[in-house]
Amino acid sequence: MKHLATTLVLGPLLLLQGRHVRRVTPVLPEPPGPREGRAGQGPALRLLILGDSAAAGVGAESQELALSGQLAARLARRFDLRWKLVAQTGATTRDALQTLAALPGERYDVVVTSLGVNDVTGGRSTTRWIADQARLVDLLQTQFGARRILLSALPPMHRFPALPQPLRAYLGAQALRFNAALQAFAAATEGCTWVALDLSADEQDMAHDGFHPGPAIYAAWAERLADHIQAEQGHH
Repeated sequence: MKHLATTLVLGPLLLLQGRHVRRVTPVLPEPPGPREGRAGQGPALRLLILGDSAAAGVGAESQELALSGQLAARLARRFDLRWKLVAQTGATTRDALQTLAALPGERYDVVVTSLGVNDVTGGRSTTRWIADQARLVDLLQTQFGARRILLSALPPMHRFPALPQPLRAYLGAQALRFNAALQAFAAATEGCTWVALDLSADEQDMAHDGFHPGPAIYAAWAERLADHIQAEQGHH
């Protein structure tokens, strides 16, 4: 209710600020580099990275310095890794669902997702967003044989330098609600793990648009995911 009341009271201002941010924020490209590959030696591991501009590595100069490259490099130390990146700037969870439904049915041991920021900025409700997440997880498990799905938390939007107040606080509060809901959903869903992203939001660690991660944040995120994957694969 509080969220609804805030929306009604601040609606016109938030709309204006949102338009302003879109107008003045530099649009960074998705970095060049491979979006699939094979590396390393050891037990076989098939990995899919699915999501939005952060999954696509926006804010890094190459895929090697982005999430996919840094995660693949870490996992290749322990596994015969086959990996694929399916990500697009601006993708919502529903977009990812549609993209996934159109892909040929390969099998993956582990899927990493990065979704939610565009659902927050697009005004999706928490309830509907979690329903989208449930459909996504179901598709990953039934059509792609995913044994383990790592649901990355939303980043700390309440600390994004690109967002002016009160838009920053408003979107930040909604991102925190999404995170709480996603954490509860993962805890109640077989095969899912919520991965916290209480990573740096210092301006020097972020991309120069003040909205996306920089390489140092991608490295910390990749490290955390690799730790989860290695610990869980060790149990098989």
